[in-house]
Amino acid sequence: MAINLVKGQTIDLRKNDKGESFDLSSVTIGLGWDVRQTHSGGFLGKLFGGAAEEKEYDLDAIAFLLDKNGRVADRGRTAIKPNGNKVSLFEGDVVYFNSMKHPSNNIWLTGDNRTGAGDGDDEQIIVKLDSLDPKFDRILFIVAIYQGQRNNQHFGMVENAFIRAVDNHGKEIAKFSLSGDSTYNGMCSMKFAEVYRKDGTWKFRAIGEPFATDNFLELLKQY
Repeated sequence: MAINLVKGQTIDLRKNDKGESFDLSSVTIGLGWDVRQTHSGGFLGKLFGGAAEEKEYDLDAIAFLLDKNGRVADRGRTAIKPNGNKVSLFEGDVVYFNSMKHPSNNIWLTGDNRTGAGDGDDEQIIVKLDSLDPKFDRILFIVAIYQGQRNNQHFGMVENAFIRAVDNHGKEIAKFSLSGDSTYNGMCSMKFAEVYRKDGTWKFRAIGEPFATDNFLELLKQY
């Protein structure tokens, strides 16, 4: 049975206190959320003034691969997309919507869900923990609301948000949930959770630390 974590709690990913073991050869870090519904035409109608002005509510999952010094050693390069747009941090140690697969092929983002609609995970990052290069000591998982400040969207409007870890056989190891409330008003990004090496295994820690910025590059400056 999966462990429901509280903020700040840390567990062993490979084996829980009940003696249950998990296969970390491939671990799915799943992110899910719902947009809080309101009266008067629903959330989108109230927030954006009707369907004609409706904007998508897009939460992005991002992973920072950190070395033993807690730094992102390789920030990648600038690349030109087929549409001519420049993207930075390409094929470096940051996995995000413009660089969805790490050059090692051991961690990748499966896709970009722009609405949060439907049940289950809305975004997933797959990590082959047992194959990850020893130079990577920790993976920090960030969640950011794309253009949240411009669209007046924040975590106070999100409910049933969660991050969970699922092993290679589909067994849920741990889950950390939070619901939007007044303490998250104006907060557009979050350090949600991390996995890190410890005593020959991997630990999972629930963080839940919010920030006002909707630009994960501002958080990257810390690393």
